[in-house]
Amino acid sequence: MSEDPNASPTAFDLIGGEATLRILVDRFYDLMDLEPAFKDLRAAHGTALDDARDKLFWFLCGWMGGPQHYVERFGHPRLRARHMPFKIGILERDQWLACMDQAMGDVAVNEGLRPRLRESFFQTADWMRNTNG
Repeated sequence: MSEDPNASPTAFDLIGGEATLRILVDRFYDLMDLEPAFKDLRAAHGTALDDARDKLFWFLCGWMGGPQHYVERFGHPRLRARHMPFKIGILERDQWLACMDQAMGDVAVNEGLRPRLRESFFQTADWMRNTNG
């Protein structure tokens, strides 16, 4: 929880901290392997997902208002710059969002938090697009 007792809980607090966030990220990447609907998204990640799992987990911890694990390891996320080598169009954005939404449902993310995360994920994923396709 936040150290300031008067502060509103962060998304990190509301989701259940690191333990729940790790389960969410793992489910997200598991779904890429399991669901044919996410095959293009999966193909963009290469053969192994362990590094991507850790990096997304570390990033989301800080992005949601928790510990800044990603920044401590790699510095500023520079999301667009780090993702520029990968084709990210509407298809990839939509598959990422659908996969994350399904993962949130599967791990029972709080229904009050889920729409807020959906909107934030959409804004970020749409901003990451580097092609119109």
